[in-house]
Amino acid sequence: MIVTHDFCIETSGRGFTEITQAVDSVISDSDLTVGLCSVFVHHTSASLLICENADPAVLTDLESYMQGLVVDGDPNFRHVAEGPDDMAAHIRSVLTQSEISVPIRAGQLATGTWQGIYLWEHRTRPHRRRISLTLYG
Repeated sequence: MIVTHDFCIETSGRGFTEITQAVDSVISDSDLTVGLCSVFVHHTSASLLICENADPAVLTDLESYMQGLVVDGDPNFRHVAEGPDDMAAHIRSVLTQSEISVPIRAGQLATGTWQGIYLWEHRTRPHRRRISLTLYG
């Protein structure tokens, strides 16, 4: 059995939006009890990650680290058509990932106790991001 579902996330600019509940809801609405969930973001300046969802300081530290690693407006960047965060957002996306897979067990995501799925917006202004789920089971 294969189930597909698309949804959009409105971001408020650079930062994290937890999407675990939205993904789990699609799995719950399917008849799938065991399988694999593929989550894909259709953009080159946002990414996905599985990360701790108990202490918000983890996300703050990740963003702080990434800001030091990939600096907006770096004078070496030539691709700046949409502003100083343009190329930095693309590099952040390449350093992370656009697709993740999570097992499905007992009709829900089989994540660890403190794990959540996040959309990581790399642009400084708000965007509408499309996510595709493909459930295999």
